[in-house]
Amino acid sequence: MRLAPEGTWRVPLGTLLLRDGALTTEQLEQALTEKDVTGRRIGEIVVSRGWVPAGTVARLLAEQHGLEYLDLTTVQIDPHALELLPEKYARRYEAFPVRFLRDDLMLVTVADPTNVLASDDLKLTLGLNVRLAVSAATDVAAAINRFYSEVLHITDGEEEKAGPDLDDVRSIAASAPAINTVNSLISRAIAEGASDLHFEPEAGHLAVRARIDGVMRQFTTISRSLQPSITSRLKVMAELDIAERRAPQDGRMSVRYGGHPMDIRVAILPTTHGEQIVLRVMNRPGARLGLSELGMSADAEERFARAIRQPYGAVLAVGPTGSGKTTTLYAALDVLNESERVLMTIEDPVEYQMPGVNQIEVNFKSGLTFARGLRTILRSDPDVLLVGEIRDEETARIAIQAAMTGHLVLTTLHTHNAASSIARLADMGAEPSLLATSINCIVAQRLARRLCLTCREPYEPNEAELAELGIVDSGPETILHRSIGCVQCGGTGFAGRVALYEVLPVHGRMRKLIESGSTDEIFAEAVADGMTTLREDGLRLAVAGLSSLDEVRRVTGDRLS
Repeated sequence: MRLAPEGTWRVPLGTLLLRDGALTTEQLEQALTEKDVTGRRIGEIVVSRGWVPAGTVARLLAEQHGLEYLDLTTVQIDPHALELLPEKYARRYEAFPVRFLRDDLMLVTVADPTNVLASDDLKLTLGLNVRLAVSAATDVAAAINRFYSEVLHITDGEEEKAGPDLDDVRSIAASAPAINTVNSLISRAIAEGASDLHFEPEAGHLAVRARIDGVMRQFTTISRSLQPSITSRLKVMAELDIAERRAPQDGRMSVRYGGHPMDIRVAILPTTHGEQIVLRVMNRPGARLGLSELGMSADAEERFARAIRQPYGAVLAVGPTGSGKTTTLYAALDVLNESERVLMTIEDPVEYQMPGVNQIEVNFKSGLTFARGLRTILRSDPDVLLVGEIRDEETARIAIQAAMTGHLVLTTLHTHNAASSIARLADMGAEPSLLATSINCIVAQRLARRLCLTCREPYEPNEAELAELGIVDSGPETILHRSIGCVQCGGTGFAGRVALYEVLPVHGRMRKLIESGSTDEIFAEAVADGMTTLREDGLRLAVAGLSSLDEVRRVTGDRLS
């Protein structure tokens, strides 16, 4: 299809939306009013309000202008086409090069076909004739985020070159290819919500992977010849010794992304093929965290809120690394952050900045450990104390004593579930009798990947799945969803994460079991008292369409809880 000649009358987009039943007359009137006030486009307004999917608007825009509509989730992309259009222009014009139609003609899909100036600029920038197509704005942005880094930094098969001498390390670390590659990969990692970015040396190349939504994902591979400059660049940014290649090193760097400050922890470990570098992205959100945003069930939230409202005692958030324990405790701090209380934290590192809270960061090099910092903090008369993690006997002992002497202590622990936390603390040397009297509540949690709302697919569960859900007679209303994959979610079928919780309040018979009972007895009593287990909470999320049954199985394993 070709762009309609200038001056040709086109059916208004609003009329097309009404024709297809995508919009009601009342909604169109509201959108037109908003357009007059704000100057925003009709398509942009109806998508932002959630009335019409972005793909539907793009398809009708294509029809309106006599252009082809492209679904970027199914289109084959020619990487050589991307090489002709710099990323900054792709973002400026919301345009994505798709493929060559012939030597002098390229197919480019755009989000806004009404922007004639952008079309002209694309022709000048590419030095080619351009045939336009239309895609959803969200799909164009997602494709730019995903494909440009892959094409730009993928190895071109060039022969390996010998590594540089140490005298050259500082100069190559400041070279444009090293700076551009590192900046691009870090930006992409942050844009896609990665918690960790791994640079892993292998025999013939440097592999780059990222942990996104708790799962490792391949980013790209970099030519072996660039490995020394990439490694040196990262060391310079983290203020580490660039000449040291045989010993582990730890550092940190601060960056700004989208105007927001972010801390990145850097860990370097020598391996057979060179130095492995792992960047941990520590996002510092400015928005307040509330209990309602955690996604707990109503009963679990009520139990947790009751525990943190106690004037003293300990509240434990337990689970593996990266399960969202600190987020949960900061939501509790937000509830307790009132002028009549003194709130203090000691963490490694400080992950959230919260006004009204005195925050201390552990520094092992200067001797500021959890235990030493805790002893000093307790002399500062806090009402509420957040201890980032209980790692050893001394920290456990001081935290439990603080909980018994008029302080509310919020802390984390690495255990599989709520019931096993008691045995873990006892292994550290904590007295069971003290644990029984000092602990208010234990919250165990996991993070499951959230299904992408753009591409998730509904289906009716079979008998085995219904039995797993505990449903005997489902009727037609029980629907589950499975992951599919699209441009929006990078082909994974998931976008973001949702938390699973089990909340174990400590009271009554539970205190006696903590003193003398086994983990199995504690678990059984908690279930009898109405605790929803991690598995059961995950099944709740699957039925609600927030996650898939397979994902719930993955994060909870075969454990009952």
